Amino acid sequence: MLEFQRLVIKIAGESGQGVNSIGEMVAKALKRSGFCTFGYREYPSLIQGGHAFHQIDIADIPIHSSAKQTDLLICLSRVSFHAYLPTLKNGGQVIHMLEQLELSNQEKKLISDQQIKIVYIPAQNIARQIGGKSIMANVVMIAALWQLIGLPIDPLESVLRAEFASKPKVIEPNIACLKKGYTYKLEGLNPVLIKFKPQNKHKNDGLLSGNHLIAQGAVSAGVRAYFAYPMTPSSSILSYMADIYHQTQMLVKQVDDEITVVQMAIGAMFMGTRALVATSGGGFDLMTESVSLAGMTETPFVCILAQRPGPSTGLPTWTSASDLNLAVYAGHGEFPRCVIALSDPQSAYLAIQNAFNIAEKYQIPVVVLTEKQIAESLFQIESLPQSPKIKRHLVSEDKFFSLVAADRYKHTKTGISPRWLPGQSDATFVANSDEHSADGTVTEDAQISLQMYTKRLNKQITLHNDLPEPVLIGPNTAILTLVGWGSVKNTVCDVMNLWNTKFPMKCINYLHYEYVYPVRTKKLTDLVKRKQPICLIENNAFGQLGALLTQETGCHFEDKLLKFDGRPFFIDEVGEFLEKKIK
Repeated sequence: MLEFQRLVIKIAGESGQGVNSIGEMVAKALKRSGFCTFGYREYPSLIQGGHAFHQIDIADIPIHSSAKQTDLLICLSRVSFHAYLPTLKNGGQVIHMLEQLELSNQEKKLISDQQIKIVYIPAQNIARQIGGKSIMANVVMIAALWQLIGLPIDPLESVLRAEFASKPKVIEPNIACLKKGYTYKLEGLNPVLIKFKPQNKHKNDGLLSGNHLIAQGAVSAGVRAYFAYPMTPSSSILSYMADIYHQTQMLVKQVDDEITVVQMAIGAMFMGTRALVATSGGGFDLMTESVSLAGMTETPFVCILAQRPGPSTGLPTWTSASDLNLAVYAGHGEFPRCVIALSDPQSAYLAIQNAFNIAEKYQIPVVVLTEKQIAESLFQIESLPQSPKIKRHLVSEDKFFSLVAADRYKHTKTGISPRWLPGQSDATFVANSDEHSADGTVTEDAQISLQMYTKRLNKQITLHNDLPEPVLIGPNTAILTLVGWGSVKNTVCDVMNLWNTKFPMKCINYLHYEYVYPVRTKKLTDLVKRKQPICLIENNAFGQLGALLTQETGCHFEDKLLKFDGRPFFIDEVGEFLEKKIK
């Protein structure tokens, strides 16, 4: 049985109770205390009510995924208590602020069987007694948590002061609540002994969501315009871009609908401004006619497609990796494109930069897939990776005077024609949505249409040859190879690190696809030729990457681990799967 060296804290309440805010404060304070953290959120599609939580997994090594079961549960609402009590481990502990809490017979049995300990704190009364407001009960609760895990209060206090720096009048009442909760007697609970030691090197790490990393990557990519219509889980990119536009001088516009969003971006890119858009599945559906326009006019275009479970509205605040087919096949007609899938904080920052370089080199649409699990999780990182150089792939200034109109869509071996911006040369061309000749003039001639169609498709061949193979993570020799894409990488790698240490004679490895279309297959076919046992792991029902790989190679995946309930893969689930699979 795998035993993960983690402490798992779940802060639960209703939407509107500040669950995410105090969860982030706890994560920051734990990081400043020298621990590695990973923050995971679940919340309903409600402004108020329902039940939500912010879970913080703590370890002494970097982690990028969550456990399913909880050590400590902090409850701010009755509905959250009843919803999350079953997630506690044996010996788990609960701190709640719910007067006259009633338990069902089933809950009483669960508490007895699993030896769960529970304590009530009159947190709202405490907050009001010291001159604070009822909402400050949250601070009392996290202070009691801090007492239970036996950490010095200074890091939590410094985080609290920083959090309310713009509201100086509420700082001292919150600090008073913090100190009161930290000294409140927690009768009946056992002090938590953290089994691993903090390390000073982690204290100055950053804590960033995947969306914040995408936004920072876009800034580093030279993006000068961002257009979006808010759609979970991409919305916080828009919020963050708007927050920093004074520093970046970027044009940030919330537009009325996704059709306008995509057309503004294509227009900006045509004129030479790097423009970015982000949406989710339903919004991308509306964009697809314009994506085809970019394919025909050979205008670079980059879109972030933030996945959530569908179809239709589906589960709008939950996670999925079920839009790979949408990204690969959406749009009428046939035209080249690139699809890149984010997985971890490094890829969230770098992939958006690589996407623009690819879009401008090959003059194609590039879809960057992310997921709610990546977009809204809180990653702890030591530093940002080195940014790639911005490459615009435009005609050089010394060639402006020799250009002619027919150069714009000139047939070449690679399919890539010269590209220049309006006004840079006297040579003018038509960016035409109809089939056209080399200068953009409309044509219905069969031979010219075939030439232009073939020219565009040649770019797909060139791109395919230029893209990297998937990355094999772990030892070269393994008893099982997992194959996947997206956020499953983080769970698999966290499990693999422990598994290969505990079972060195039964090591596993993982073949990760970041560039998922056009797909490279040599590493996979090499594994198949060696008769390597392979298992597909995806956060969707159809095994969409597996189907694409089968289409390209003829290799079928007999073993699959698929999950499609709106939740990510948890380390417990992957660990249990391996224990059953590898006996």
